[in-house]
Amino acid sequence: MRRALPWAMIAALLAFGAAGCGEKDQAALYQDGKFRGKTDTRPWGNAPAATSPGSWTKADRETWENEMRMRTITSQNEHRRIGH
Repeated sequence: MRRALPWAMIAALLAFGAAGCGEKDQAALYQDGKFRGKTDTRPWGNAPAATSPGSWTKADRETWENEMRMRTITSQNEHRRIGH
């Protein structure tokens, strides 16, 4: 039993090591003009989430840009956010 344990451990290490050598290449093959992914939509094309305080109108770029401007001024300004 004592002699078999080290040999079993060596065999397991060799088996795990050999298993790692069989990895296949996972690079995507791109072909010109053959985009198969999901196309992106405009950010203002979506309605605001029900849980967010967003107030823009769906598909209206101007209201979306105004909302982003106000969010930058109020929410992302550290001095204003913590009251300095």
